[in-house]
Amino acid sequence: MTVAESSVGSDLFAAVALLAITSVILLLLRHFLPLRTTPAYLLVPVFLALALPTSIILLVPIDLASSSRTRDEASSGIWLPEGVMWVAWRVAYWLTFALTWAILPLLGEYTDSGYRKPKDRILYSLRSNARYQMIVLTCGTVGLVYVFLQNGFEGTSVKSLLMALAYCWALIQAIYLMGHGLVAFPRRLFRNANLSGTLQRIQIRAPKTKDRLTDSIIELDELEAQLTQLRMRKNGVSGDHQEWIEDLADISSLPESRSSQAPPGRVSAPPMPAIITDRYLAELTRKLNRARHKQIRFIEAWHRLVQEAGNIQAIMDASASKKLDFGRPSPAGSLFERTTLLTPYTRYILYFQIVPAISVVSGGFFSLASICIIFSELVKYVAPQLSIVSLTVVHRHQDEYGQVGFAGQVIAALWILYMCATALASFDDVKIWGNRALVRRNTYGESACWYAGQIAKLTVPLSYNFITFLPLKVHRETTFYHFLGRLIVLTPLGKGFDYFFPALILIPVCATLFNLYGRVKNTLGYGVLEDDEEDNPTSFGTGGWREGRDLIERELNGRSGVDLSTPTGDTSAPDQASRDGATHIGRLSTRHLEAPSQIRQSDISTRPPPQQTDVTQRQAQRLAAATQAAEEEDENAFSGFAHRVRNTFENVERPEWFSDLGKRPKWMGGYDGNNDTSGRADSGRGFGRWFGGRPSDSRVRL
Repeated sequence: MTVAESSVGSDLFAAVALLAITSVILLLLRHFLPLRTTPAYLLVPVFLALALPTSIILLVPIDLASSSRTRDEASSGIWLPEGVMWVAWRVAYWLTFALTWAILPLLGEYTDSGYRKPKDRILYSLRSNARYQMIVLTCGTVGLVYVFLQNGFEGTSVKSLLMALAYCWALIQAIYLMGHGLVAFPRRLFRNANLSGTLQRIQIRAPKTKDRLTDSIIELDELEAQLTQLRMRKNGVSGDHQEWIEDLADISSLPESRSSQAPPGRVSAPPMPAIITDRYLAELTRKLNRARHKQIRFIEAWHRLVQEAGNIQAIMDASASKKLDFGRPSPAGSLFERTTLLTPYTRYILYFQIVPAISVVSGGFFSLASICIIFSELVKYVAPQLSIVSLTVVHRHQDEYGQVGFAGQVIAALWILYMCATALASFDDVKIWGNRALVRRNTYGESACWYAGQIAKLTVPLSYNFITFLPLKVHRETTFYHFLGRLIVLTPLGKGFDYFFPALILIPVCATLFNLYGRVKNTLGYGVLEDDEEDNPTSFGTGGWREGRDLIERELNGRSGVDLSTPTGDTSAPDQASRDGATHIGRLSTRHLEAPSQIRQSDISTRPPPQQTDVTQRQAQRLAAATQAAEEEDENAFSGFAHRVRNTFENVERPEWFSDLGKRPKWMGGYDGNNDTSGRADSGRGFGRWFGGRPSDSRVRL
């Protein structure tokens, strides 16, 4: 009875913490998804896939304090009864398991199917996931045979196999991503402290981002031209298909004038089949949705890149006047961006001195944290008493077991949060995940399901990997170990897996620290990282920072070919663009990106399109400019001296008598002084005609 009464404070704290987690997740979803237009069947699973892993970060410290509680309950921190902990772990783990391996993969393909009827969507989702599920089923069958041969036919064998396979596969991915993030995350903070270096890296990324934006516009134009051909077609289209086509035209905002005219010759559309089927229209719908979100993604990426470059350039230019002004804030910006609390001088002090100093201090702090995690991974089996993570969480008292108090719980939650953050931060660097991306207020439904599934997949193995840092007498008393860890070590193969395999974190750590990705890219011609600048600091052959600087300057000055300038927040921009016969995509604020159909307001035939040859010409110009720049940079002192001497003699003003020395007399085929031949004989006169030269009347002499 006393124990139940003493846990009331912990119950209230846990309830408030869960409420805070729910609020943060809702704000996060509001930032990346339009809550009003997102269907509930997509919003609820994504919310659970984010809320449950976040609650696990809170549940692990509570489990540590509950299992290591002594008679001095006042110093035991936040704890819960053992029965509550078992229920909490069952609900959190099995819901996360179902979302990760079944619900979210099926829901992602269901959203991306392109069909109109729910039945067709479900069948498409099942067919798309059939290969993946067959691979999982085959591995599960082989593992089940091994478990049966090792332990016999027991009731817990199937459950232990499912938990062990899911844990092992997720731990492999988590260790790689965390190893990369433990190095890349602090290094990124150090790099951001250097304003000139940050600006140059942004300029290096500018040509690639602009080319991707151009390609996305061309791709969407081709698909809309194909849709226009479908609207003009009268034969071989049923009534349901015609209604489907009109719905696609309404979503794409194609004007009615395009249905009565042939598609523009500048846009090439693939040939249509003789008979329009549901599969063909579903494929077209899927491509249109992907192309539309892809264009919005690169519009937002280009706008963010230009805005960051402009802000950094403004900070660097303000070093002389000591006054910094970013101009009028965008109405589509956040409340913090629209609020003006600082004077130009205090803003300059903040962004020029304080923010870089904070980046350096934060980079050093997180570098030490990364070193502590890597060291703890290496020594947790051979010398667990030397684990730095364990020493910061478990506090030794009179007993030999140790105790986790409230301070240890806070530190444990911060350790787990940092491990998960470094793993998730690697998703932006590693480019093996396809074309998925998170876009403000316009994240594609399939991408949202995939990212939510990855977060749910990585949190459980990283959380259990964290408690293995602690002494055996501490983590084996936790409910988490009795629920998950005991089943993982059920076979001899799993007994040392969670101790020995995390030591392989040195492989991604060394690969990132010593830039092995760049060496592999130079050897094989294919890279693993998205933006690997260390292997090519001058960006030779990729456009270079000079072209990126020119693109950004033209964008900021409003002279870009595709107008993607700083948004003005004018809500009438799309309609005005339609009346003027041009689409000013960049003038649409980020708030306008909430509705993808609003971007395509103007007639495609009336605005100048980006041609594919422009990209090829720009790539050739890049290579020539980069070659010339490399030759200029590689010029040594002797070559520079020789060039200066040659320029001196070539540019000197010669006297008139000096220029007459090389002229021939008239009898040898020369001309008067008024002639500008400078002694050079024409091919049809003088000595030239003796050796088969061409006469003055353009006839060929044989």
